[in-house]
Amino acid sequence: MLNGIIWLTTLAYPFLVWFSLDSVQPRYVVLPLAGLALLRFFKRRPRQPMGRAGGLVFAACALFLLVIALVNETRWLLAYPVFVSLAFFAVFASSLVYPPPVVERLARLEDPDLPPKGVAYTRKVTQVWSGFFLVNAAISLLTILHGDPWLWSLYNGGIFYLLMGLLMAAEMAVRRKVKAGY
Repeated sequence: MLNGIIWLTTLAYPFLVWFSLDSVQPRYVVLPLAGLALLRFFKRRPRQPMGRAGGLVFAACALFLLVIALVNETRWLLAYPVFVSLAFFAVFASSLVYPPPVVERLARLEDPDLPPKGVAYTRKVTQVWSGFFLVNAAISLLTILHGDPWLWSLYNGGIFYLLMGLLMAAEMAVRRKVKAGY
């Protein structure tokens, strides 16, 4: 249930920010979110597919949210999606340097005896996700620099999730073909 609340809050974050920009101090938006992130960090299972790095993402996000609460400035609220994308980029990219890659860990949950072709495929998918998160961070930053809160909310609360869903769907279609080949 906690994961569901966290995912729902994550999805709603851009809209919470947009609706609160002129009426609520940033700290009142982020303190409950920081609490959720910390709770998730402390309640995580030690052997999750993203390993220690996944737990560190939740801890880093909570810390960043606490910094936002401390500085209490709107532009820091807007930077949170950039930070999250960079954190996920760091997790995925570092798993390429210090294997196994994140996607391979996830794949081995379903197929512990992943063949070499499957390992090579998961490495490529991890590279794609790394690039996706890096590009998303750049676009999200551009929406901040553009200065239009509606555009920021539209991209970070809608377009980003649509693109992520499309990437997931495309990867699932390609994965079926790759699995059929081995």
